[in-house]
Amino acid sequence: MKSTRVGYKPTKYRNKICYIRMDHAKIDKITTKCHYKFGSESGLSQVFLTSLLLLLKNQQPVLYEERMDYRNESSEISRNKCAACFRQFNKMEHLVEHMRTSYHSVHEPMCGICKKHCRSYESLREHLIGPLPKQECKSIFSIRGCKFCLTILDSPNARRVHQERCQLSNVNAGQLACLANLGLRDNLTIDNGYARGPQVVALACKMVGGGSDGSLDLCGRVCLIDENENIIFHTYVKPPIPVTNYRYETTGIRPEYLRDAIPSRQVQKKIQDFLCNGEPMWKIRPRGGKARILVGHGLDHDLDRLQLEYPAVMIRDTAKYPPLMKTSKLSNSLKYLTQAYLGYDIQTGIQSPYEDCVATMRLYMRMRSQNHRIEDHPLASDPQNRNNFASWRQSELERMSPEELLAISKSDYYCWCLDS
Repeated sequence: MKSTRVGYKPTKYRNKICYIRMDHAKIDKITTKCHYKFGSESGLSQVFLTSLLLLLKNQQPVLYEERMDYRNESSEISRNKCAACFRQFNKMEHLVEHMRTSYHSVHEPMCGICKKHCRSYESLREHLIGPLPKQECKSIFSIRGCKFCLTILDSPNARRVHQERCQLSNVNAGQLACLANLGLRDNLTIDNGYARGPQVVALACKMVGGGSDGSLDLCGRVCLIDENENIIFHTYVKPPIPVTNYRYETTGIRPEYLRDAIPSRQVQKKIQDFLCNGEPMWKIRPRGGKARILVGHGLDHDLDRLQLEYPAVMIRDTAKYPPLMKTSKLSNSLKYLTQAYLGYDIQTGIQSPYEDCVATMRLYMRMRSQNHRIEDHPLASDPQNRNNFASWRQSELERMSPEELLAISKSDYYCWCLDS
């Protein structure tokens, strides 16, 4: 039986050429049905219908012989594909502009399966287990992924062991949180007696209300701990103005607790002297100094209520750290971060500043322990990197591959792994 190879171009797939091989009897039936059912608006192109009609008349069919260079087109698209977030661009200049503003780097959270870079861990979580995840990554993550640190393990058994270790338990804050006026210990040590890099402390406050309606936040309780979760300083604070709302349901503070408490001015001076560690404020620097790194959540508010100033280069705020923020670039609550990344609940009932200190310190330690590639100049603001994507290098940048562009792209935030 005679058969013919006929090419056609479906209207649904504009640049795709399809081929079929059929005998003339089938062509007759298909042609009749196509004209009867679809007419000229068929999903089959007019060229295909014309070819079939000519075949029925035993004439030489007019085959659709348009050719598209798909290889070149595909390679052009992949050449304009970001090596970090996998976004595709029509032109290389658009990819360069994307790299100039996105600040992709080795310090971004990255999928352990497809190696996609995400701006935050929330974005990575959505990529793996969100409403519209990447199915291949989701299936592997469900078997070998840790739901707390989002790491991909080698086997389901390794995942089970890792996840048990990764999920932390709540502190027994009941006894410790009731302790007050422990005084300030000036001989803070790291790792049981020896110092390793800058010393790190976490601070948290609980606020009572002042003003006519009780909406003005006043520090009523403050806690300071070290890396090993030992209390350094924990006391009630006597505000400078009268308290009109003690907020007992959440703070647990009663009027008698503040009657003989340390005045806020003395607390501010003690904490400031302890953080500076004998170093003048103007001389504090991120590396090589004696000043201590301060960890907390929403520290701008806490320091403002304590009327305490401290250099931003020494502050590690879990509310403003980009990898811990929402995809909308808003802050997550400490309660959510602790539940999602540490695996336990806090701030249920009467809240303790010690419990908040421990949660922020654990989040900081987990972020600091990230294993990122060591770079001599990791920040985009470093003088050595300021001309990486300069406009006068545009033609040179457009000749680079996506991998080369990623190699010269640097982070726009200070990654906490650089503290270790």
